[in-house]
Amino acid sequence: MSAELIQLARDIRVATLKSLTQLGFGHYGGSMSVIETLAVLYGDVMRIDPADPDWPERDYFVLSKGHAGPALYSTLAIKGYFPMEELSTLNQNGTRLPSHPDRLKTRGVDATTGSLGQGISIAAGMALSHKLAGRSNRVFCIVGDGELNEGQCWEAFQFIAHHKLNNLLVFVDWNKQQLDGELDTIINPFDLEGKFHAFGFDVHTVKGDDIPALQAIAKPVLAADARPRLVILDSIKGQGVPYLEQLSNSHHLRLTEESRKALNETIEQLEATHD
Repeated sequence: MSAELIQLARDIRVATLKSLTQLGFGHYGGSMSVIETLAVLYGDVMRIDPADPDWPERDYFVLSKGHAGPALYSTLAIKGYFPMEELSTLNQNGTRLPSHPDRLKTRGVDATTGSLGQGISIAAGMALSHKLAGRSNRVFCIVGDGELNEGQCWEAFQFIAHHKLNNLLVFVDWNKQQLDGELDTIINPFDLEGKFHAFGFDVHTVKGDDIPALQAIAKPVLAADARPRLVILDSIKGQGVPYLEQLSNSHHLRLTEESRKALNETIEQLEATHD
């Protein structure tokens, strides 16, 4: 299964790079850093039915860091929620794929996000509703490390732990950069593991591109009395694309001739390594 997920992550990365590069601008860095997590969730962990996106027994996914929408769209297209050709309409007039996810526009999107801090609260509400109703649905949520500047996140984390919402698995994308630059320079997060442990979570840190580790941490269904689990993704902004990894800030890029050439070369290299 790991080999299949490596292939899936590669396909998601290629599709995301293609859609953004065709557009000529967009959120490259934070899209790249969550791709392996998306591959594991949609390729192995989550109960989903692309033919029936509203299947009542499905697992739910909330991309709280909504600017990584292009990576989610590529994942959904590859899994069959809508045609791959639609990826070329990203963020254009009349598209069903806006810059940030919109559940009323895009087939397969469970929550509208983009206003940072709100997605994790939505995920908490989903998880509580499933728990109160005695349903077995799981909820998965990716939060950005810069997003943690929003106090609403910490209110949601406290709520999740208090209500023992262990049917919700939270990922924090610790890629060390946010919109304005380095995370530690803008607001130092200090000891994230210690903070989340103090908030009542079972905390694990894994490399953001370590697919077997992500599988091992995300797949097991927790016991009813277990603490909610939170995974800190030790990732890199622009992960898997050396050109982006080396930039001082790849949060949002407007392409130059040089950057477009470098990204197209990366796309060609990734496509050449497909099995």
